[in-house]
Amino acid sequence: MLVPLVLAQFLCSFAATTMNVAISDIARDLGTTVGGIQTAITAFTLTMAALMIPGSKLTDIWGRRFCFRVGLLVYGAGALTAAISQGLFGLMAGYSLGQGVGTALLIPPVYILATVFYDDMTARARAFGAISAAGGVGSAAGPLIGGLITSAASWRLAFGAQALLVVVILYLARRIQDPGVQGPKPRFDFVGAILSAAGLFFIVIGILQAGTYGWFRASQDFVIGSTVLIPEGSISPVWLLVLIGALLLLWFFRHIRSMERAGEEPLLASRMFRNRVSNLGLVTQHIQWLVLLGLSFVISVFLQTVRGYSAIETGLMLTPATIGVLLSSMAAERMASRRYQATLIRAGFVLTIAGMALLLLLAPGTSGVLPFVPSLLLVGFGVGMMLTASVNVVQSSFSEADQGEISGLSRSVSNLGSSLGVAIAGTVIVSSRVSQPNEGYALAVTVLLVFAVVGLIAAMLLPKAPIETPAQ
Repeated sequence: MLVPLVLAQFLCSFAATTMNVAISDIARDLGTTVGGIQTAITAFTLTMAALMIPGSKLTDIWGRRFCFRVGLLVYGAGALTAAISQGLFGLMAGYSLGQGVGTALLIPPVYILATVFYDDMTARARAFGAISAAGGVGSAAGPLIGGLITSAASWRLAFGAQALLVVVILYLARRIQDPGVQGPKPRFDFVGAILSAAGLFFIVIGILQAGTYGWFRASQDFVIGSTVLIPEGSISPVWLLVLIGALLLLWFFRHIRSMERAGEEPLLASRMFRNRVSNLGLVTQHIQWLVLLGLSFVISVFLQTVRGYSAIETGLMLTPATIGVLLSSMAAERMASRRYQATLIRAGFVLTIAGMALLLLLAPGTSGVLPFVPSLLLVGFGVGMMLTASVNVVQSSFSEADQGEISGLSRSVSNLGSSLGVAIAGTVIVSSRVSQPNEGYALAVTVLLVFAVVGLIAAMLLPKAPIETPAQ
């Protein structure tokens, strides 16, 4: 039963990175610009982050197995639409919207089903280890596989392959048994869904604008229609958009508190934010994906623009990170039986920070490939060790009755980390303040290193004692 869940996580993580190496080919075939394709990729990540919490709520209404299957069907239809698209609109309809919505529907059931069917910590660690490994490997291997398919055939075949894998997963998932959510089904909170999605949307969009307008002062006029909202030289629109997103999320929190006081069930219960252990686990989870996706993006840009590597060569250079994730995930069951989850998260951050320090000290000063191998292996092993442990900490902090809500919150936080990692690191590496290519690489890795240190601090605050799932 675990195989279809693992493949589903691999598929969605693969889709998040595989297009990066085919941007030029897709833009040329569809008659659009590189910026247009980048917009499609950004919209895909945003859709996942914004809809993951509503998607998790639907698992309590529609059922976990049904939601998993519907998500796969929507994802597959989106992949086929993208494969036959003749313009940017078709690509965004299939990839950004179809696959994004499908991912938001199918991913929460993956973690809920794994939590429900594996009730002891060791077995659950093994299940989460396999799923987390699939996510890490999918993200790390996406550029390499996408580059191979694009070079050998066409980028359209990559979308066709995803649709074919959806059929395989549906076949394998036919015998999954779901005990279902006990008790009355909740009503869907449309207002809460809109507020949470809009809040996350504005925050991520705001961060992404830093590449165009700068972080602090606007490098050009910020125009909507024909109206200049922020003139050049004023405060960057980044902070205006982030403020709008923060206010919407504040409105969302006030909304759910208001519904609870009225005796109604909101989109996300406020108790999801009152668990200190879970909150710390969410912080570590968010930073893990921020570092993993951000570092992958920085190294890809550095190798292709500074070193002149091809897409396939760049993918091969990232292979040590993939191997590290695999090795640590394969050992997840053994480590979980011998060490506390908090200990694994702390050790993972230490290894990741050590790997990033090596990347910062050795890689820019040489044209060889050897400095990247031990550095990325350490990063991959450290992140892989943390992914399983952090998911265990978060999911195990709540009873089975709350698995739908905490799974959606967990996946939303992870996807938000992925979005911000690429946005922040990408903005830094192309900053106009950077005069030398190596400086952009070093500054971007340094920023990600600071985030990793913050993650380590959060991990140090986790309790060392075992975390058991509360009684339902």
